[in-house]
Amino acid sequence: MASFKHSFMLSLLAAFYSINMSLAARHLLDSTSAAPPPAALPLPTVPPLTLPPLPSMPALPKNALPTLPTLKTLPKPTLPPLPSLPNPTLPTVPKLLGTPLPTIPIIPYLPTIPISFLSPPPSN
Repeated sequence: MASFKHSFMLSLLAAFYSINMSLAARHLLDSTSAAPPPAALPLPTVPPLTLPPLPSMPALPKNALPTLPTLKTLPKPTLPPLPSLPNPTLPTVPKLLGTPLPTIPIIPYLPTIPISFLSPPPSN
């Protein structure tokens, strides 16, 4: 609550100062005679910039890169052969034929809550 009071008083103070400054500016504008503005200062003349001529671009040689030396071809590396392992045999899964799936049990009957239970009790 105290911060609200302080911010309110600060905003009133700022409004008061802005009104006073605008009235002071109006008073200054009304009280001064319309004097002609001072003469503008003459602008100095700037000499034109002259750049020296650019040197011509030298021609580039056509074969700027030397030819690369030829590399000796190396033989391709070879790996030794892998040892031979016998293929593993997968275990067989026994087939279950003729066994029926179990039946899903039926959800038992749930009694409903009477509506009078949710209504307010009778008054005596």
